[in-house]
Amino acid sequence: MRRRDFAFWLALSSLAAACRSEATPTPNTGAVPTISPTPASTPVPVATPTATPPPATPGPTPTAQRTLTVALYFLRQEKLAVARRAVGETPRIGTAALQELLAGPTDQEISFGLSTEIPPGTRLNDLAIVDGVATVDLSADFAAGGGSFSMQARVAQVVFTLTQFSSVRAVRFRLDGQPVSAIGGEGVVVEPPPSRADFEDLLPLIFVEVPGPGEAVTSPLRVAGSANTFEAMFMVRLSTAEGAVLYEEPAMATSGSGTRGTFDLTIPFVVSQPVDGILRLWEYSAKDGSEVNIVEIPLRLVP
Repeated sequence: MRRRDFAFWLALSSLAAACRSEATPTPNTGAVPTISPTPASTPVPVATPTATPPPATPGPTPTAQRTLTVALYFLRQEKLAVARRAVGETPRIGTAALQELLAGPTDQEISFGLSTEIPPGTRLNDLAIVDGVATVDLSADFAAGGGSFSMQARVAQVVFTLTQFSSVRAVRFRLDGQPVSAIGGEGVVVEPPPSRADFEDLLPLIFVEVPGPGEAVTSPLRVAGSANTFEAMFMVRLSTAEGAVLYEEPAMATSGSGTRGTFDLTIPFVVSQPVDGILRLWEYSAKDGSEVNIVEIPLRLVP
């Protein structure tokens, strides 16, 4: 080999050794940024991570579960009365409402005078709604014990609780999967499927469905329900628990004097801080002018 050829070969070897040394990455303990692929013949130095890693991107903030308010139909002084509860938002809202009803009134609702005729231990097996008729399958406990009033009342509680929803107009009953045409030994007829109109005798003459007892309400207060009063007239008063009158006006249902009509009122009020209040509805007797058919609902009034 000629001397100049040997010198050229020696210089080329030194350059290759230097390239191999640069291509060997330095170990590091941090995260390595993503690098675009590069041909293997072109060595690329690995970037050294910064001492302070960038802050992590925060994930989505959990949101509180949304709720819906449902009406539960219990009894007060042997007439239907409403309690209102919040339940978690669900596409099976009818099932949720029935499960709350079967659980019975809470201690607070009992203190407001509410009770139930549905036997404890009654379970909901299934609920299906087709063409406006809800078919509810309850455990056989539902038909246990009680006389004619109790049987009629417990059926009415279920019918009213389900027919609060626009998709239901009547309710068909099953017990442990078996179709029934009557409930209990007293034979409360449930075939054809009963609707609200079948229980007029269980409704007070002034029946408030909104608001429910114990609810926290703000102005304007919505008051809705039905009434069967003389010439459809009745009175409405909202006051604090101490007796300060915040609102008092006459009101009128869509019909009366033997025919039940509906009402939906808006009542403004002003309070500077949360206070206990009482919503009172009544009518004046056509006979002697006394207050009759009185309904009182305790509320929490909130600014």
